[in-house]
Amino acid sequence: MKIKSKTYLIFFFTAIGLLSNLSGQESDPKGNVYVDNNGRMRWENTHKEVKGFGVNYSAPFAHAYRSAEKLGINIKEAIDNDVYHFSRLGFDLYRIHVWDTEISDEEGNLLENEHLENLDYLLKQLKGRGINFIITPIAYWGNGWPEPDEDTPGFSNKYGKANSLTDSGAIKAQENYLRQFLNHVNPYTGVAYKNEPNIIAFEVSNEPHHGGAPGEVTEFINKMVKSMRSTDTEKPIFYNISHSTHLVEAYFDADIQGGTFQWYPTGLVFGQELKGNLLPNVNHYNIPFDKVIKENNAAKIVYEFDAADVNKSYIYPAMARSFRETGIQLATHFAYDPTFLAYANTEYNTHYMNLAYTPKKALALKIASKIFHTVPLNSNFGIYPENLKFDDFSIDYERDLAVYNSGKKFIYTNHNQVEPKNLGNLTHLSGYGNSLVVEYEGTGAYFLDKIKQGIWRLEVMPDAFNIADPFGDNSLNKIISVIDWKTRKMTLNLPDFERKFSVIGINQENNFKDEAEAGSFSIRPGTYLLSAKGKNFSEEDYNLANVGLKEFIAPESTVDRTYVVHDPVQEISENSFLNISAKVISNFDIEKVHALLRNGNESVNLQLNHKAPYEYSAAVPDELLNHGFLEYRIVVTTKKDSFTYPADVKGNPSDWDFHADASYKVRIVENSKPIYVFNASEDSREVIGQWVPGNGVVPTDKPGEAEYKVQVSNLGKRKIKDINGKPVYDYSFRYNFQERIQGRLKELQEKQVLILKARSLKGKSEKLQVALLMDNGAAFGKVIELNTKIQEYRIPLGDLKAVRTVTMPRPYPSFLPYYFSHSYKGTFRLENTESIQFSIGPGLKEEKLEEEHGIGIISVRLE
Repeated sequence: MKIKSKTYLIFFFTAIGLLSNLSGQESDPKGNVYVDNNGRMRWENTHKEVKGFGVNYSAPFAHAYRSAEKLGINIKEAIDNDVYHFSRLGFDLYRIHVWDTEISDEEGNLLENEHLENLDYLLKQLKGRGINFIITPIAYWGNGWPEPDEDTPGFSNKYGKANSLTDSGAIKAQENYLRQFLNHVNPYTGVAYKNEPNIIAFEVSNEPHHGGAPGEVTEFINKMVKSMRSTDTEKPIFYNISHSTHLVEAYFDADIQGGTFQWYPTGLVFGQELKGNLLPNVNHYNIPFDKVIKENNAAKIVYEFDAADVNKSYIYPAMARSFRETGIQLATHFAYDPTFLAYANTEYNTHYMNLAYTPKKALALKIASKIFHTVPLNSNFGIYPENLKFDDFSIDYERDLAVYNSGKKFIYTNHNQVEPKNLGNLTHLSGYGNSLVVEYEGTGAYFLDKIKQGIWRLEVMPDAFNIADPFGDNSLNKIISVIDWKTRKMTLNLPDFERKFSVIGINQENNFKDEAEAGSFSIRPGTYLLSAKGKNFSEEDYNLANVGLKEFIAPESTVDRTYVVHDPVQEISENSFLNISAKVISNFDIEKVHALLRNGNESVNLQLNHKAPYEYSAAVPDELLNHGFLEYRIVVTTKKDSFTYPADVKGNPSDWDFHADASYKVRIVENSKPIYVFNASEDSREVIGQWVPGNGVVPTDKPGEAEYKVQVSNLGKRKIKDINGKPVYDYSFRYNFQERIQGRLKELQEKQVLILKARSLKGKSEKLQVALLMDNGAAFGKVIELNTKIQEYRIPLGDLKAVRTVTMPRPYPSFLPYYFSHSYKGTFRLENTESIQFSIGPGLKEEKLEEEHGIGIISVRLE
């Protein structure tokens, strides 16, 4: 995986001057940061509130650094490229937990090696772009993930995290290391970390999990702080307070100025993309011990956050809103993938973020940054779904859309019909897809910046094409996404360009030119100057901060073969409508895409029409939509060869020696047949719930049938509390059935009964709450009693009553609310359901909580 060599030349020709002009600034006119008596960070010279938003990024260390070496990547050039994209996305904050295990020895002496040197280089490049930092000197991690740990020289490798918090030798090593780390002088800036103006604050260590007595914990933190203060640094020092929260008062008995938090509202490492509306998971960031923070006049930072295993854009601005409502001043997403690794997403396969490869998600972070810089702290926008429109921002789950619409700036993450507040005053636009201002058929992000009347700078990223679930088992040898450079059409609706205007490429080696007619022109990836007729441009007119006029960075095209992405509908009703749609990309010109379909004795060769870039589709003929199994294969014919899918083999089924049997299959059932919303034999892998040993799917004694077994014990001892601090006695799990039933939606309204096929497992009857969840997060259910024999239980839909929705997947940190609070007061609407929730706990008497509980579920259907 390489970056086009010409993009490096662009950086060095256009940006070095920018960086060198800024590098001499060894002091920030805003001064250091202090925390005032209300727990707010402020700049000492201006007393203005500190604001910042950005990302974690770890190219100098661990897996990213090793992978760069394996792939033959120049790590400094890779850093240059990604830091440019940080500026392009409006980030002004960076955070890293330093892999101390790679830059220290067992006594805590700082090692001047390639990792530290590249960190220094990264900080210099960030500084040159006006990006501030939060530095966490100690990570405690090994350097392996996702690979095995290496035998590194550091104290963390010798002692491990747990012992590092208690062992006297480890404590001395950390004191020594922290002192040397803060005194370290960055050779690229000539400034020691302790005095670096762009460092807002230090966080002592990454996610310490303290046990022991409160006094011992306070003593440990004070030793760390004392070693840092011995360098005479005046930076605020923060400590992680979102772990071992029973010790929160002990944390603030120490000499710290604030606490750090993380947020993973959708859990971690689900192993595949999560489906459904996850906005209820980010309704509010509730800190149950916030009173302690306020009593100590302490500030709050979010050092890591992400909607893990979610490949959508809508959720990040909602998280940013919730942070600001809770009084968070600074936040950094975890983690931005180095561009050279993003094709494989190997660094952290539960996360995925990169401007080139996940443009919609990256634009969502750009909007989140605007939220952090414009939404006042401690705002209150109500609860979901009323809080989806606030100030200049809007969020739309169904369209996977987030929008910032301020009048001067217009940023959006997906196709939309939002009217800009003031088109005539617009000075910046960032987006993806089509809007009322830009029509663009590519699948990369684009950026428009007004330089002066009639002169704009346009930057267009290449197309990104996702070919596999990015959250599965990944490898440097497995391609998740590809990049495609195409010449495409763009149309602008801007007052400056109502008549003819020129489009001229200005980045290195970009000789592309076009003249626009009626606002439309051809464009390919690059940076361009758009000039209305009669308007002249001088480089002295350009004043866009931290982005060079002619800069452009993008990966080269990586499409090396033909790919087809297609998810067949699982089941449809007979004589209904079925459209086959596939995304197709190839390194050769595509001549034809067709599907070979068969249902019983009927067969058709169906031409798929090219509807949009990479998208081919056609309606299945009526004669193939009778009761039975529709089987089909998709054949792509290019100028080079033919390829057949899902077998993913070269050749055409019409060839005499074609031997691949794989096909897509759709069940076509009678209209009156039940709609299954859960089938253990098919759906168990996608069940969301807290992992418990022994839980899972097993076969029954009937061919093709399986049972999903769940066994829990000691519900009364589970350390879970609701938002009011009351104990929660519940074990819940959930399945999202949206995709399973999408071909049966027409018949959904005819269904009146929910039928559960299940049993109890522990030789006694068992209470189980079964609930259907609507897409707004509201749940409607009923408690039933299961017997020990497998049988069917009928629940009339009219018997379903409002019940509590469990926030799933369970979030990190664990103190976040167990139940989702919403504002919906309406009735149950079957057409809006998307998930089924099972709960053990509701209806149990107190004396039953300590018993073992077990259930087995075979299926759930609607009739």
